[in-house]
Amino acid sequence: MTDKKLRVIPLGGLGEFGMNMAALQYGDDILVIDSGMMFPEDELLGVDLVMPDLTFLNENHEHVRGLVLTHGHEDHIGAVPYFLSELDVPVYGTPFTLALVERRLEEYELEHEPRLNAVHPGQKLEIGPFTIEFIRVTHSIVSAVALAITTPLGVVIHTGDFKVDPTPTDNELFDLHTLADYGKRGVLLLLSDSTNSDRPGYTESERAVRPRMEEIFNRADSRIIVSCFSSSIHRIQLILDISRELGRKVAILGRSMVSVSEIAHSLGLLHIPDGILIRPQDVMDAPPGEVTVLISGTQGEPMSALARVAVDNHKHVSVKPGDTVVLSARIIPGNEKSIFRMVDHMARRGADVLYGSMNPPLHVSGHASVEELKLVLNLVRPRYFVPIHGEYRQLSKHARLAEHLRHSGLEETFVLDSGDVLEIDDEGARKAGRVTVGRVCIDSGSVDEVVEEVVIRDRRHLSEDGIVLPIIAINRHTGRVETLPEIVSRGFALAEDGSDFLQTARQVVARTLEASNPEEKTDWGVMKEKVRADLKRYIQKQTSRRPLVMPVVLEV
Repeated sequence: MTDKKLRVIPLGGLGEFGMNMAALQYGDDILVIDSGMMFPEDELLGVDLVMPDLTFLNENHEHVRGLVLTHGHEDHIGAVPYFLSELDVPVYGTPFTLALVERRLEEYELEHEPRLNAVHPGQKLEIGPFTIEFIRVTHSIVSAVALAITTPLGVVIHTGDFKVDPTPTDNELFDLHTLADYGKRGVLLLLSDSTNSDRPGYTESERAVRPRMEEIFNRADSRIIVSCFSSSIHRIQLILDISRELGRKVAILGRSMVSVSEIAHSLGLLHIPDGILIRPQDVMDAPPGEVTVLISGTQGEPMSALARVAVDNHKHVSVKPGDTVVLSARIIPGNEKSIFRMVDHMARRGADVLYGSMNPPLHVSGHASVEELKLVLNLVRPRYFVPIHGEYRQLSKHARLAEHLRHSGLEETFVLDSGDVLEIDDEGARKAGRVTVGRVCIDSGSVDEVVEEVVIRDRRHLSEDGIVLPIIAINRHTGRVETLPEIVSRGFALAEDGSDFLQTARQVVARTLEASNPEEKTDWGVMKEKVRADLKRYIQKQTSRRPLVMPVVLEV
C-alpha cells in the first residue's frame, strides 16, 4: 500500500446496534475511534457481553497509534478493557468519558497501566499523521464530542452520537459553527450517526421532559420512584431540581446510578443541592410524600436495583400502594418481556407505573432525527459520505437523505458493512476488500472468559433438544460390557410410549457394541463415536429430534 492512500475500516456498529468501532489508516499509521460492546441477543445463551473481534488490529498492533473516544455510552466504551488487554496504546477522551472508562477498568486486571489522556472540546491533538479537533455535540450523555480528523488527503468528520438540541439543560450548545467552518474549507469524508434516520422531523430537546415530570411530581401524594439511564446526567439533574423545589428528599439507589452520579458531581457536571440526599435505609421511615427515589434498572435487568424493588427483594426500599413509579427511558428492543414483567410486579403492589410514549414525553431520544441529519449534511457538504451506527435499514435511509447534495459537491455515498474497507486516494474513493470482523462473546464479564462459537451452538442445541446420555458399564479387567447400557435424558421429550422407546434405544447401543470388532472395543474413543452416531440416527428417525448425545463409559 502506498503512503498516499487513506483507508476507513468500520470494525463494528454497521448493520447492528452497538459495538461501535472504526479504524482510520494512512500509510502504516492506524487511529481507532471508539471501542463499544453490545448486549447479547436471546440466542446467545449464557453470554453476558459481546465485543468486536480485534483480529485486524492485533495483526497490525505495531501500527496502532491510539484510541479516541467520542462519549461514554457502553456501545462506545464498553469494550475498552478488552481492547486494552490486547493493545497497549494511549486512550483519548473527555474527562467524564475517561472517568467512566476507569470505572469499567476497575473490574479487570490489566497487565499494564492504561494511558488515559483527557481532552476538551475545542482542543486539537496530533497522533501520527492525524490532527484531531474535538467538537462539542449534544447527546443524551454529557461531554460528547464529534471528531474533525485532518489527514494528508483531507478532513474526515466523525460525528459520534448526536442530536441537535437547541436548548440543552446545561446550556452547552452543539458547536455547529466549527462544523460549518470545516464545511466551508472542504471535507473529504463524513461519517454520521444513523440511529434515528427513520424518524421524521426533529428530536425533542431534553427540556421537553420537564413539563411531564413537573406534572407527575405535583400530582403525587406518596413516594416517587424514578428510573433512568445512569449516564443521563441531564435527567438526574432534573429530578434533583424538581425534588428540591417541592421539598422532597432524594435517595440514590443502584451501583451504576451511585457511581456515575459521584463521578459527574466530582467533575462539576452534576449539581446536588445541599441537604437534599438521604440514605437508602431511611427511605421507608420518611414521610412518603417527601421522598424521591432515583434508581437504576430501566431495562428490567435481573439483579438491578429496580428489579429487586419490584419483587420486594431490596433491603431498603419496597413499593407500597399509592407510590408512583416512573420509567424515564426508552424500552430497548429485546428487553420488552423483562421490563413488562417488572411493571406487572409493581402494579400488583398498588403502584401507578408510568412508561412509554406520552405527550409531553417522559423520555426523549439522544439521536438526531431526519431534519437534524440533513442539517449536518448541509453544513459539512462532504465529498464522500458513509452513514454509521445503525442497522442496514437506517444506514440506507440516511444515504438517501444525502442525495440532494449531489449537485453541491457530494461525489458518492457508501453504505458499508462492518469489515468493508473504503479506500481513498487522489483518484477517488472505492470499496477495496474486507478485513476480519466478528463478535467475541464474553461470559461473566471477564476479558479472559471468551466463549467459543461451538459452546454457544451446544448451548442452543441443549436448550432446544436436550441431552441424552447412554451409560455403558465395562469390566476393567476383561473389557466386556457388564449389563445392558442405561439411557439417561434431560430436557428431551420422550415419545408417548417412553419406556418402549428407551428399551429399544438401549438395544441399539448394545447392538453397536456387539457389532464392533475386538480392535475397536479396545479404543473407547472410537466406541463412543460409534454409539453416538447410531443412537443419534435412531432418535432422529423415531422422534425427528436431535438431542446432544454424549456416551459415558464407566469402568467397574
